[in-house]
Amino acid sequence: MFSFISSANPWLVGVGLNAILLSLVWFAPKKLLTPAGVFHAWLLGVLIWGTIGWRGYVVVMFYFLVGSGVTRIGLAQKEAEGIAEKRSGARGPENVWGSALTAALCAVGFGLINAGIILPNSQSLIPNPQSLLLLGYVASFSTKLSDTCASEVGKAYGKRTFLITTLQPVARGTEGAVSLEGTLAGVVASIAIAILGWGVSLVSPMGILWCVLAAFVATNLESVIGATLQAKYTWLTNEVVNIVNTSIGAIAAMLFAFIWASLFS
Repeated sequence: MFSFISSANPWLVGVGLNAILLSLVWFAPKKLLTPAGVFHAWLLGVLIWGTIGWRGYVVVMFYFLVGSGVTRIGLAQKEAEGIAEKRSGARGPENVWGSALTAALCAVGFGLINAGIILPNSQSLIPNPQSLLLLGYVASFSTKLSDTCASEVGKAYGKRTFLITTLQPVARGTEGAVSLEGTLAGVVASIAIAILGWGVSLVSPMGILWCVLAAFVATNLESVIGATLQAKYTWLTNEVVNIVNTSIGAIAAMLFAFIWASLFS
């Protein structure tokens, strides 16, 4: 069965597999995605399977399931306080692409290089560009899951929350607020998905470190953006901030790896 899937056209497999899995999500009693969100998640899943294959799909599924589960932690309390995610955590198209646009771009770049469409004769200019893009892919989800867990755990269990720019106490759910509980949850989440990426051979053991460091940097910078800029600009929505956040994480991880390789290879 697995050999058949591996040898079949990955795009056709992606179409069929995502149709089956997302039909289960559609009829599930707990709505993890809105109707439009289901369609966009299908597009994303097909793209990931068609470019990276089952290894990339495992990572995005892990992010989706864990992220959706964490969003529901203490949901009743967060809804009562007015700090819960809208639609009780059900993801719409804006959430799908806010979380995964950076990863999707890394996947597209990886697929184009593998197909010989880009960098056919100049790969020496960038050592191991496919490996860097796979690292960026995993790091983007490591960053986003870290951010999601830090935010949701902090809102549910944070005993003392501080504004990251001033360290002054603020209410839970305040943009730019951080807590010890949320920060620790975010670090654990970034480690978990980075180890998964290594387990399916998308990143090296050193890649785990780069993903975790990049996620920590990006998540804290995202808090700074929330505390200083988000309220000033209406276009700077949570989804836009998520794209910035995951982009910082992916770029930081790739830079860490590139600099390390340049110094010690």
